[in-house]
Amino acid sequence: MSTLSFKRNTPLTAPGASLRLFAMALLLALAAVLTGCAGLPIGVQRPVSQARADVADTQLAAVAAASLPGADGQRSGLRLLPAGDQAFEARIALARAAQKSIDAQYYEIADDASGRQFLRALAEAAARGVRVRLLVDDLHAAGEDALLAGLAARPNLELRMFNPLAVRTGGVAQRVVRSAHDFSRINRRMHNKLFLADNQFAITGGRNVADEYFDRSGPDNFIDMDLLAAGPAVQDLSAVFDGYWNSEHAYPIQSLVAASLTQDRARRHFDAAVLQDEAADLPVTTRDVLGQTSVATQLAAGRIELHLAAVRVIADAPAKADVADQSMADGAVMTGKLELLQSARSEVVLASPYFVPGRRTLEVLKQATDSRVRVSVMTNSIATTDEPLVHAGYARYRTALLGMGVSLYELMPGTGDAKAAAVGERRGSLGRLHAKAAVVDGRWLYIGSMNMDRRSAHSNTEMGLIVDSPELAAQLASLLRGDRQPPSYEVRAANGGNGLQWIAKGGTEPIVFAHEPNLRWGAQFRLGFVSAFVNEELL
Repeated sequence: MSTLSFKRNTPLTAPGASLRLFAMALLLALAAVLTGCAGLPIGVQRPVSQARADVADTQLAAVAAASLPGADGQRSGLRLLPAGDQAFEARIALARAAQKSIDAQYYEIADDASGRQFLRALAEAAARGVRVRLLVDDLHAAGEDALLAGLAARPNLELRMFNPLAVRTGGVAQRVVRSAHDFSRINRRMHNKLFLADNQFAITGGRNVADEYFDRSGPDNFIDMDLLAAGPAVQDLSAVFDGYWNSEHAYPIQSLVAASLTQDRARRHFDAAVLQDEAADLPVTTRDVLGQTSVATQLAAGRIELHLAAVRVIADAPAKADVADQSMADGAVMTGKLELLQSARSEVVLASPYFVPGRRTLEVLKQATDSRVRVSVMTNSIATTDEPLVHAGYARYRTALLGMGVSLYELMPGTGDAKAAAVGERRGSLGRLHAKAAVVDGRWLYIGSMNMDRRSAHSNTEMGLIVDSPELAAQLASLLRGDRQPPSYEVRAANGGNGLQWIAKGGTEPIVFAHEPNLRWGAQFRLGFVSAFVNEELL
């Protein structure tokens, strides 16, 4: 991320912007000290509530039962959601089918077509009498107070902001630098992604709610992954949500907005921005890359095709956001994922868009390769990353990883034409890796919100699923190896051990690059200079 840990796909994270932002942060932090600092409200009322249990008579309960034939009460039903359009439609279809409750928590809900359509589905559910609870991390809600407060002004709907910033005006960068006096708190974010409908179906994984996660953002879409779940795992995920909802870090939106933003005014703003936007549903592909028809289609038929598997839900506690906790111990999700990697006996396939391993992850990967386990890591190239500073942090580890015997792959930009990609624009036209996933021994898989970096281990709250399913593991491994995704550079040590090489395959002959493709010398210099001032814990 940038010096102040902004959203990982914001243009502010370009190398030059990071340096300007660093200087601006110092100036505005000084201004905050001189002019006084806003504070969060005290004595906030947070009525405690739990997931609804009276849902056995709902339509979704009937679909879940029909989708889990032969279930033994121990295994859950699961389905990968690799396609962005289908992943979005699945959320909307479940929201429309819900009859009693919707619970959702997200790091970001953007004020764009996807965000507004998602909020509209929640408002329509609440209007039908569905109890809706929405929890949003506050960092990227800049400028959305009226929108979110207008949603919360409706009956049957509650909205809380996690770990909010006292500064409510300005963009993300301005809010952060004006809150720099409280950096140890604002640096801790809720990175979780979870959607629950009638406590019967859940969607979790890497996607926030914004156009770029659902193939609606032109060339700069994210390549991501979610899991749809039914069965016992849903109850465990509901318990995670309840813990966050009832946390002292969750503030009702009404306690944060300006007094001048009355409920009536906020509701009118929401109606004008969302309810009056009668955008038609976007078309959805008939089948995704795995040959699956959409969740909406299968819901209408009364049964969703799921794989039965044992599932372990791993989640950091909301207390990870406590400022008083200054420990650098890995959170529950990083610990659980590393334990999964340590269990490998033959192969590990790992994907993380931001990969800054640190000492403990290096030790785990070294133990694996020393035991003759094949380890492959997929991450973004400098051309496809939306976080050049994080890529610079990863680049420092490449030689060590290759020396251990780890195979490194970096997503190639463009259409797969290696020569064109190497001289083209920095952004890739087929997408940027955002999936956080792993496959172990062709049997176990992890999908969740956590990147393999220090920020995810120590600062952000995260969640994920560890699944025992050879069928799902084979599907995911096929996607991660590039069978159905854009091609990648393979990074190798150069002959003689001096430097690195990037090998692009796919044509008649492999193309070998002696220098990192798309990394211009000016950008390299700026990245090197700025990264010298950034602690790895912030990446």
